[in-house]
Amino acid sequence: MSNPKISVTMPCYNCEDTVGRALDSLLDQTVEDFEVVAVDDGSTDGTAGVLRDYARRDDRIRPVLADHGGVVAAANTAMEAATGEYVVRMDADDESLPERLEHQAALMDDDSALGLVGCRVRFGGCRKRCAGYAHYVDWTNTLLDHEAISLNRFVEFPVPNPSIMFRRSMLEEHGGYRDGDFPEDYELLLRWLERGVRMAKADAELLVWNDPPTRLSRNHPKYDVDAFYRIKTRYLARWLERNNPHHPVVHILGAGRTSRKRADLLKGYGVEFAAYYDLDPRKIGHRVHGIPVLSRDEVPGPGRGFCLSYVATRGARRDIADFLDGRGCALGRDYLPVA
Repeated sequence: MSNPKISVTMPCYNCEDTVGRALDSLLDQTVEDFEVVAVDDGSTDGTAGVLRDYARRDDRIRPVLADHGGVVAAANTAMEAATGEYVVRMDADDESLPERLEHQAALMDDDSALGLVGCRVRFGGCRKRCAGYAHYVDWTNTLLDHEAISLNRFVEFPVPNPSIMFRRSMLEEHGGYRDGDFPEDYELLLRWLERGVRMAKADAELLVWNDPPTRLSRNHPKYDVDAFYRIKTRYLARWLERNNPHHPVVHILGAGRTSRKRADLLKGYGVEFAAYYDLDPRKIGHRVHGIPVLSRDEVPGPGRGFCLSYVATRGARRDIADFLDGRGCALGRDYLPVA
């Protein structure tokens, strides 16, 4: 079809068992003005045949056959081939609920300042076996407006990649996915936010985000915890330079080994630590590489220092936010959660 309003881009690799359901979910949308650019990334199974079969049945399906280059190359190839005003990302093992494209496009139509929109997602895995992933989904579903997305960007990826829709002009202005030793979807989001792209989410579950054991985020080192902290630290350091009135000095909440290891990455960018803060009396009063470990009650008040919370224990982020808010500190002005 010519000049569709929406282009759904879908990298596909050895997904013959799931891509049909993904395509069916798109063909069941409440709007019809879209295309699906499905890039077969050199699959060795029957993926290409499935794509060809769907293309014969519906000319909105546009298969692109490519040599195997990985998900970044396939995603960028799909986006470069997209012709719609709005570009959508979707994975070949997920399912879009019927009103996804309609609701997300309506958000973009109604607010010309928005460059990217997501949606709340439905966790498609086993909540008992994959509790960490499920809790992450629950957390990201609470971040709906630009301020919440922006101020929580350094905790984790606040807008799941398969849920996004963005204006094609954003791609032209800020570039697509970059390849490297980091999660390309998180890097794109951090880069676009840094450049001022406004984001929001539809307040509805519009995507089933499945969690198969073969998902790249479970199996490739570029998506492991260390990779996330490397890329987030790079962008966090630049954010602090622009927004921390006490730059380059910060106060670190969390004195445990893991918290210190992750915070210490900032030192490579010239950030200085005034102190660590903790609740554990066994740590309080000691020094770590010359930096004092103080009681949480000694955290500076509003306007007296900028705090970064590196405590990642479940529930601790909310507890620390409540503590700092109770002292009159403001999120984004006096502190940020970064774990």
